Amino acid sequence: MANITFEAGSAALFRPGTSDAEIEATALKAMRRRNTLVRFWQIAILVFVIGMWELSSRLQWIDPFFYSSPSGVLERLYEWATEGTTEGSLWYNLWVTMEEALIGFFAGSITGVFVGIGLGRNRFLSDIFSVYIKAINSIPRVVLAPIFIMIMGLGLPSKVALAFIMVFFVVFANAFQGVREADRNMIANARILGASDWQVTRTVVIPSAMSWIFASLHVSFGFAIIGAIVGEFVGARFGIGQLISIAKGTFDAAGMFAAILLVMVVTLVAEYIMTLIENRLANWRPQQQLDTQ
Repeated sequence: MANITFEAGSAALFRPGTSDAEIEATALKAMRRRNTLVRFWQIAILVFVIGMWELSSRLQWIDPFFYSSPSGVLERLYEWATEGTTEGSLWYNLWVTMEEALIGFFAGSITGVFVGIGLGRNRFLSDIFSVYIKAINSIPRVVLAPIFIMIMGLGLPSKVALAFIMVFFVVFANAFQGVREADRNMIANARILGASDWQVTRTVVIPSAMSWIFASLHVSFGFAIIGAIVGEFVGARFGIGQLISIAKGTFDAAGMFAAILLVMVVTLVAEYIMTLIENRLANWRPQQQLDTQ
């Protein structure tokens, strides 16, 4: 039996003697109610925005030529899906962009994690390379697109390179900081027990940095998509960025919004998958971090 009383203003009040099962059931019910309310407002806001957009376009409150409408965007998507685009199959163009983004994402993430952990664990090397990393990081990523295209051409490598650069610095910064924020007491205790540097890194530092690393991965795929699309926008033969560029050149607002919608859906799906993976690997995190979430 639990002896818990919540102060006034909290989600629920429990009298002394309330059982643990009752407290858990009430808390679970409150959580479900809150989640339902959140979902309701998310859907309501989306419906309102789409409805106002469609209404404004039909009533000429906004110029349909420049802003299109939700129905126009869906029509363009259906046309692309059934008849293809000016650059071939919609699915092939989508796959080209996803291939560029995925390769850049995985390469940038893996490299960023290894370099971040390596420099985070070696202060001497981090002091040497920090000035160069800061200098490269200060360069706007977008301006690298024409350089990569000039060197590597219009194909896959130039887009992968830009996606890699977009991802690397985000993951590196978080991995580096996560290593530096590792619990010093846990590291000291591991050393007292005779752990080597590699054992300390593997059993203490990396698990401590996992929250930082996954936080960067959540946003990094979006940056990989941006890198691939910007590269395609500057110069490419296929890809969603190329479709956006063609739509811009022909003043096809519906086409631009349709391409943007595709990218948005893909990025949200990737974010959902990343969350599932993070939850499966949650046991890597230090216990105190789990307790605060």
